[in-house]
Amino acid sequence: MVRMSALAQALAFKRLVTDSATLRMLRADHVAVIAAVLGEHLGAPGTRLDTDEVHERIDEDLVDLRDHFDLSDRRAKAYCDDWRNAGLLIRRPATDARGETYELSAAGFDALRILEQLETPQATVTESRLVTLATALRQLAIETDPDTGRRLRALEADRRRIDREIERVRKGDAKTRVLDPKRANERVTDILHQAQGMPADFARVRARFAELNHALRTSILEADDGDESVLDEIFRGVDLIESSTEGRTFTAFSSFVRDPEQSAAFEEDVSAILDRDFAGQLTPRARRALRGLMRDMKDGSREVHGSLTDFARGLRRYVYSHEFLTDRALRTLLQEALAQAVPARTHVKPYADVGVELELSSLRMSSVGSLVLHDPTEFDTGEALDEADTVTVDFAALASIARESEIDFDELVTNVNAVLDDADGAPVSVAQVLVHHPATQGVASVIGLVSLAASHGTVEPGRTEEVAWEGLDGVPRRAAVDRYVFERNVDL
Repeated sequence: MVRMSALAQALAFKRLVTDSATLRMLRADHVAVIAAVLGEHLGAPGTRLDTDEVHERIDEDLVDLRDHFDLSDRRAKAYCDDWRNAGLLIRRPATDARGETYELSAAGFDALRILEQLETPQATVTESRLVTLATALRQLAIETDPDTGRRLRALEADRRRIDREIERVRKGDAKTRVLDPKRANERVTDILHQAQGMPADFARVRARFAELNHALRTSILEADDGDESVLDEIFRGVDLIESSTEGRTFTAFSSFVRDPEQSAAFEEDVSAILDRDFAGQLTPRARRALRGLMRDMKDGSREVHGSLTDFARGLRRYVYSHEFLTDRALRTLLQEALAQAVPARTHVKPYADVGVELELSSLRMSSVGSLVLHDPTEFDTGEALDEADTVTVDFAALASIARESEIDFDELVTNVNAVLDDADGAPVSVAQVLVHHPATQGVASVIGLVSLAASHGTVEPGRTEEVAWEGLDGVPRRAAVDRYVFERNVDL
């Protein structure tokens, strides 16, 4: 009996190792590169990026990664195709623009979560986890008890316990003191560990909705003329996808997230926790994850709800437009052709000349998303340009305009060198330069002199000097600045 059980488990694990995309990623030769790249660009909950943008980002990463890992010369598009075929990436048509997008699959999120848990493992079984398990088990025992008397007694016991706790809090009993920082941090860590599985759960629900959509379309095509149950329910307005088990479960979760009162209470609890003293010991990453918990749940819920809505509308449109009748006719013709091909294979070889020539299209097959419509307005250069009259440019006016927008460093360099020549090699400060050559551009000249002194002079630590200038509005001004001195001629 033990051998059969071990054999059955071994076969089940063998199928899991072969079929699981998560384990394929963990077994990959460059799992570190795959996890780092996918986690960096698509690891955030609800992230969907344009395919071209993902290819560009990963190509930039590969330039640095090839210096440390033995990678081939393949481009990012080839790697993304491999990861998509392996079940780690999902490529979907973009809803708000032309083209396609990438997002992580549930298997990809599961693999990243496993690696994160291995990187930062849970040291021991925490008290908060035991309390959570005990509370969940007790609540389940109460809610599933068919004996109303036992349920009533259990609820009354809980009420008496809560009343005693309230009385102790009112009296200031020492037993009611707040959790110590260590136990509080343990509970926050357990909460974040549970939240790590949400992106994979959302991706799994979207994948399940896609399977339901495909199964419903298949059932419509395969239904006999006398069996129109699926069509009848769709025509009656029944949303078969949303009424499924997965749809009802997601709807319950979505209603909690979208409820303004419950959402506000959740946000208040998170803010209160982050304001506690023990929250100062949390890592910045943990604080960000806790603060963005509700946002991540709302984003994931919105993504799944959008997919659910698209599937439901597409299925209803598929039926109401009678497009399924064309597909049924095509399916019938294909089945008839296959049925006739089975007996014919014993008499005619697949490569035999049947006397019929079929001209194949010379059009190169490619994705519709790669097509770009011709827009004549893009080539419209507007009205023809007239030949402008030749005018004489006033050089002095141009120089005046340039001085209004730029600092005249040539003038400042000339002034500094002139003062240095008069000083016979002695150091000259910024203030001394302004005494001999006042600021012609106002404060801009002062800023330019300080900038020159910082680059070509030296600063005297702890010393300041007062500089004076007259603004462009004619008002005298003064300021105290660090004392910079020029010791040699300045050459730009």
